[in-house]
Amino acid sequence: MGAVLWLLASLLIIVALLAALVWQMGARSQNPRKLANADEPDVDTQWQSLSFMSNGSKLEGWLLHPAAPNTDLKNGQIPLIVVAHGWGSNRTRVLRYTRPLYEAGFAVFMYDARSHGNSDSISAPSALMFRDDVRAAIETAKQLPGIDPDRIAVLGHSLGGFGALLALDQGVQVRAVVTDSMPVRFETMMKSELRRKKLPLFPLAYLIPMIWLIRARISRAEFREASIPLVLSRHAGSSEEGRTPVMMIHSNGDDFISAEDLRELKEQLPKGMIDTLFVSTKGHSTSEQEPAFWEKVIPFLQEKVVNASPKKEACGTGLQATRENI
Repeated sequence: MGAVLWLLASLLIIVALLAALVWQMGARSQNPRKLANADEPDVDTQWQSLSFMSNGSKLEGWLLHPAAPNTDLKNGQIPLIVVAHGWGSNRTRVLRYTRPLYEAGFAVFMYDARSHGNSDSISAPSALMFRDDVRAAIETAKQLPGIDPDRIAVLGHSLGGFGALLALDQGVQVRAVVTDSMPVRFETMMKSELRRKKLPLFPLAYLIPMIWLIRARISRAEFREASIPLVLSRHAGSSEEGRTPVMMIHSNGDDFISAEDLRELKEQLPKGMIDTLFVSTKGHSTSEQEPAFWEKVIPFLQEKVVNASPKKEACGTGLQATRENI
């Protein structure tokens, strides 16, 4: 009897130690590397630093002014593109998108999400954090002097694109959303990260997401609602129908997030609900290097943002930005 009790106690201790180890792994994996930004953006156009708030945290960003502003809009106001980076990245790393945008006449607003770059950190970052930070950036952009609050779009890389689409379900109003190399399913993100760190998918791919949800205080119901196919079915489509035009781009050579996710999504959704483009560059952060990327993105933004018919909407939520450098 004593031996059995000893064995049970030993097993309980082992299980407790394993549970503690997995919890620690989950907590560590929920803290992205924080990469410092360059002191100044490497651009050949005017720019300024901006600070704004998201859920009580201070976020840092840059506003790049267009090389040749579109002045044919109402009151000479300029259209703007919000650029959102992905997990473990920062605004410096998405400067690669900016030159074609500001040369096409768009202002560009880029920022560090919470727990990234020079922005404040939180204890449990999540995909929903990216959603809320995109939303705060959009509302801040709508209040910037000289910016047309009715002609704003988002270009999001990876989890930045994921957050931009989720923001549509929160009532965010933008003219268009472009995603690049975006994971369609949460499971894809988790499995890709585990493979990159050479950790076993089973049982970590099932246990760690549970830890993330608990630490971020995200309910199962809220998690289920954060479904990209569901969000797109509600909001993506033609602006003439009161929906938001969405273009999704992925590289067939992406070795981190497979392009198969987007192919499956395209087949799942009604024809014409989203625009898609598949390029052939290698890596997770290289799509924009293929000429076809900008050959499709710039005309899409010109049509959906610059040339779109005016619409009525309430702009701004009282967020305030501070200008520091120009």
